[in-house]
Amino acid sequence: MSEPDSQATLLQASGVSSYGITATFSLPERRLRTLKHGHTFGLFDPHGDIVPGRGSPDGLFHDDTRFLSGLQLLINGLRPLLLSSTVQDNNALLTVHLTNPDILDDEKLMLPKDVIHILRTTFIWQGRSFERLRIQNFGDREYRFTVTFCFTADFADLFEVRGHRRSRRGSIECAVENANTAAFRYTALDGRRHSTTLHFEPAPVELQPGSARYELTLAPGEQAAIVITCTCANGDGPTALDPGFLPSFREARRAHRLSTARAAAIETSNEIFNEILCRSMADLYMLLTDTEHGPYPYAGVPWYSTIFGRDGIITAIETLWVDPEIARGVLCFLAAHQARDFDARADAEPGKILHEMRLGEMARLGEVPFGLYYGSVDATPLFVLLAGLYYERTQDLSLIRRLWPHIEAALAWMDNHGDIDGDGFVEYARKDAAGLLNQGWKDSHDAVFHEDGRTAPLPIALVEVQGYVYAARRHAARIARALGNKARADVLDRQADNLRDEVEQRFWMEDKGFYALALDGHKRQCRVLTSNAGHLLFCGLPTADRAARVAARLTSAAFLSGWGIRTVATGESRYSPISYHNGSVWPHDNALIALGLCRYGANTHAHQIFQGLFDAGGYMESRRLPELFCGFRRQPGIGPTIYPVACAPQAWASATPFALLKACLGIQFDHAGREIRFRRPWLPRFLDELVIRSLRLGETRADILLRRYEDDVSVNVLGRSDDVAVTVTY
Repeated sequence: MSEPDSQATLLQASGVSSYGITATFSLPERRLRTLKHGHTFGLFDPHGDIVPGRGSPDGLFHDDTRFLSGLQLLINGLRPLLLSSTVQDNNALLTVHLTNPDILDDEKLMLPKDVIHILRTTFIWQGRSFERLRIQNFGDREYRFTVTFCFTADFADLFEVRGHRRSRRGSIECAVENANTAAFRYTALDGRRHSTTLHFEPAPVELQPGSARYELTLAPGEQAAIVITCTCANGDGPTALDPGFLPSFREARRAHRLSTARAAAIETSNEIFNEILCRSMADLYMLLTDTEHGPYPYAGVPWYSTIFGRDGIITAIETLWVDPEIARGVLCFLAAHQARDFDARADAEPGKILHEMRLGEMARLGEVPFGLYYGSVDATPLFVLLAGLYYERTQDLSLIRRLWPHIEAALAWMDNHGDIDGDGFVEYARKDAAGLLNQGWKDSHDAVFHEDGRTAPLPIALVEVQGYVYAARRHAARIARALGNKARADVLDRQADNLRDEVEQRFWMEDKGFYALALDGHKRQCRVLTSNAGHLLFCGLPTADRAARVAARLTSAAFLSGWGIRTVATGESRYSPISYHNGSVWPHDNALIALGLCRYGANTHAHQIFQGLFDAGGYMESRRLPELFCGFRRQPGIGPTIYPVACAPQAWASATPFALLKACLGIQFDHAGREIRFRRPWLPRFLDELVIRSLRLGETRADILLRRYEDDVSVNVLGRSDDVAVTVTY
């Protein structure tokens, strides 16, 4: 992810491209409510309003453009009083309860507070926001009052919302089309047309560009209803007919049930953890977006609600055991958009996997390079790794056979263009000054540095990337054997062995008992203690002895905050617990490390991570693990410190609880033997029981109960649809 950075202007002046978020506000302070479907998402304040002009990302967004930047409800010109504001557990619906304030006329009380109740219900479906107001008089006499909606549309590109300034913008027109309908139309600088159409039912007594006014007279107990449909559209064609609030809601609910039905369901003995799991699952399926190639998890709201290669792959890895269809969709989409040619502006080279895809005006005009952007060093090996893990999980050789040319192209990139200086390591160095300076998952401008704080010169060979390449070659070798190509498999295994030897020799720091963050452009070690080394354990590269030393260091006080492992250890020159990448805690980072720890049998260390993140989730609003939080040391009775502009929800953070469960359960799938296997399972102290329902092995489903007895776990089959076996190995 690109860094949030309040010093973007200074960075650009110094020649460092910055595409971060200008931090002039705090997202947690705004307590925004999030709704999303497909390419459309909305951010509403607790009142259900979209409030313009606060420097906050409130709005209705579609295809990286804000189609509605203001929608406010007023009663007699005053804001209603908030009673409650709740997003449904499945993220489908925002429900807000409001009432009127005291309303005066020439100092005379005309409408006492708490008489008029307003139920505001909002959802998003197929490029539209649907909102229904039910207004009821709970007083003992008739009241007359006005209800006004103020609305506006700025058609800001998402990068403008993030704080980037433009010297020129397109033109906006607003018109009242009929008694029920007002529309904003935007002509972008590239000539493309966008429109926002607001339809009011019933028709207001007055509709102007920017406002709609109703005059209501309600007897005691009487109700009135108002429905507003906001349609986001691209192009010059006529706006599609409004299908209506209730038919659209029924269709949205039916589609949500169908999409979640394929995933395994998990319930535990701990109600707080159940709430964390419920929120995570709901967030994942909200972020999942149907593409022509299958479902793809958009990275996060608000800043990254689009395709990211790395994020999609890691999310798919974390959720592979509960829903392999996500991995299938990610693999097929990224294969279809794999680079075929050289394009320095896009950092594209043949075989490289997509980093980011943007549809907004600034990307189309080249004001930012992210239309189809390939500036990530790790997405390509991670793509191959995901293909191998998907094959292990599903034995779907038909898809793997189709993907094999793309896997080979990715492997060729690693061997050639990815190895910039021919030393056997995969490095990065941006091809254009407009591109990202750092191209690993820690892509802040200051994330790769030397022990004394100096910035490491390009090209950079990150330690975790070498682990991804190693694991990619191992998995590609297994795939090659499954396809009957033993000679190719042997070559890949030899390459993996050689890379492992080189990493152990060049990255290991014996005096620190740890792996270096990176090798810089002069092949000098960046002798900094960072969480990156933990990803080597996930990939299975280190020897058992070195893995044990890394595990012990990662769970020492310098790394472990009490809530999770920090990205950079305390005491390092650039350590800052309030930074984006240099001392904060990222849930997905911890999940991959926990998977690696359990791979090497370091269950006690993994338990510390699981416990810390569980405790952190219990403090989070809506039990939602955010993209990251600050790395301050845990204090008794005080929750973790929130990062001001972290995405929440964020796909790979939402997937973290499922990865942590995979780590402790050691679930393996043996299709040939028709067996679901639990390898050295354990459960954290906060769980006594765990039930997994509809866990799939091919077309077979099984319901399984795991029960903890101190340090032991029993496994019982509650039901199965076929002859699948469930076993435990130690």
